[in-house]
Amino acid sequence: MQNTSPFLTAEHEMYREQLQKFVRREIVPNVEDWEEAGRVPRLVYKKAAQAGVLGLGFPEEWGGFPGDRLYAIVLQQELARGGAGGVVAALLSHTISMPAVVREGSAELQQRVLPAVLAGEKIAALACTEPTGGSDVAALRTTARREGSFYVLDGEKTFISSGMQADFFVVVVRTGGAGIAGLSLLLVEGDAKGLSRAPLKKTGWLSSDTATLYFDQVRVPVANLIGIEGRGFNALTKNFNDERLGMAASSIAFANLAYEEALAWARMRTTFGRPLVEHQVLRHKLVDMFQAISASQAYLEKVAWCLDSGMNVVADVCMLKNQATKTLAFCASEAVQILGGAGYLKGSNIERIYREVKVNAIGGGTEEIMKELAARQLEIGNVRGE
Repeated sequence: MQNTSPFLTAEHEMYREQLQKFVRREIVPNVEDWEEAGRVPRLVYKKAAQAGVLGLGFPEEWGGFPGDRLYAIVLQQELARGGAGGVVAALLSHTISMPAVVREGSAELQQRVLPAVLAGEKIAALACTEPTGGSDVAALRTTARREGSFYVLDGEKTFISSGMQADFFVVVVRTGGAGIAGLSLLLVEGDAKGLSRAPLKKTGWLSSDTATLYFDQVRVPVANLIGIEGRGFNALTKNFNDERLGMAASSIAFANLAYEEALAWARMRTTFGRPLVEHQVLRHKLVDMFQAISASQAYLEKVAWCLDSGMNVVADVCMLKNQATKTLAFCASEAVQILGGAGYLKGSNIERIYREVKVNAIGGGTEEIMKELAARQLEIGNVRGE
């Protein structure tokens, strides 16, 4: 898709070129090996840091560099050019865990964690979801009781991206009573005694080492508390907009990659003595794909600009995520249809993207929850007087 965005500057495009070199050199030739291995090698994180992948938006004092949300869109979408959502999820797992440390962590905690993560020397992950509940964070059951200068953790977390490799976990725990007021954030180190991990086998995102975590009387120093006890939910939700914006950006980029490969195939493949693209029904499919991608991309960039301008666009963020994931679902399906049997062969971008459709529609908040949050923000209905 040709970039005609009025929002992107020459600096954004320079950053894009830098990322493109990294993706072509490090991701594209190796992605299928990583899919088979079920993880991105640790050495790649250091190379990603050198390429400007890990530090975007983090304080310079810890090894980061400034950039608005349009830079974040460029980052997400260029990584998606590698054709594997698991690679994106793996390399950027720190972006959903470390912002809380930046905003709420003590100076000692920041110094101990952030430089190593942003340099690609350590891997960080967020541990929030539990087996008994997904998006209902307020109902989580993992507990942390105070014993002197330690918290003692018991419970389980699941669907944790980078769960098998992470050196640091930002864990959402219950330190108080029921509801969101009883939640806190703790930094748990990967080698903590009593912490065990079990890998999860998935349909897609195979390069993302995903795990269930088990906490059995894990003792965590009180100094590892992130922010104020009982106010963990507030610290966590501050990153929701950016997480969902990132998922929308990558979904649109994967949809565009599917479109490009379907177009190339339609121009090359012949049926009944002429290229596929000369059949009207195929041309119309491609037009519909391009139309959906263009509309979603425009919405994405507008929402990013609004967020950077300080506007309250939570409803738009939710609707954008749904728009983007539905665009991905449509384009992935049409691309497989255009390629026919070739689109169903394992190892191709199209087949991989098709398998990864649903995780985008679930992760970061399901379509149903996004609609409900948007409805509340837009004050559409008030069934129970909420």
